[in-house]
Amino acid sequence: MAYKDTKTEKIEREYTIPLREKCRSVPRYKKANKAIKTIKEFVAKHMKIYDRDLRKIKVDKYLNEMVWFRGIRKPPAKIKVRVVKEGDIVKVEAVDMLSNIKFKKAKEEKREKEALEVGEKKKPEEKPEEARKEDEEKKEGEEKKEEEKEKKAAVVESGKQIEKAAARQAKHMKGGKTKEPKHQRRMALQK
Repeated sequence: MAYKDTKTEKIEREYTIPLREKCRSVPRYKKANKAIKTIKEFVAKHMKIYDRDLRKIKVDKYLNEMVWFRGIRKPPAKIKVRVVKEGDIVKVEAVDMLSNIKFKKAKEEKREKEALEVGEKKKPEEKPEEARKEDEEKKEGEEKKEEEKEKKAAVVESGKQIEKAAARQAKHMKGGKTKEPKHQRRMALQK
């Protein structure tokens, strides 16, 4: 008996899923949630998922938006979906989307495409080792020059601070700008 390798096989199908009957029996405030769960259960049954594990079914975000479009109380009565099974994972997406959701999807795809293009442009080109070493030497030389400039600026600044401190001291001395106290000047005049 020959077994099919289902992990590498890709199965794609389209279904129209009736939601009205399953959603009728739940309260109004749970109808959209039940609609999503109904979609997953339907797909699990028809795509032959082992143990009907709903965690293996991935619902497209645009399909989810279509179900929730009119709110939690009024999901659509039926919905047409495309189901793709790759290995154990099953992906479900909407076939006939609403116009505003189509627009939103196109806009997001365009944004992703532009982001990829920008990302490709920003990738730095790899340089050979010799070029890298030269760049590193240039950077080191520039850093040394900057350090020397900073040292000179620090020396000049400290000199200015010393001059300011001396000027303040002289300003507060008695008798003006001379450094001798007043009584010493009087004594020098008397002699």
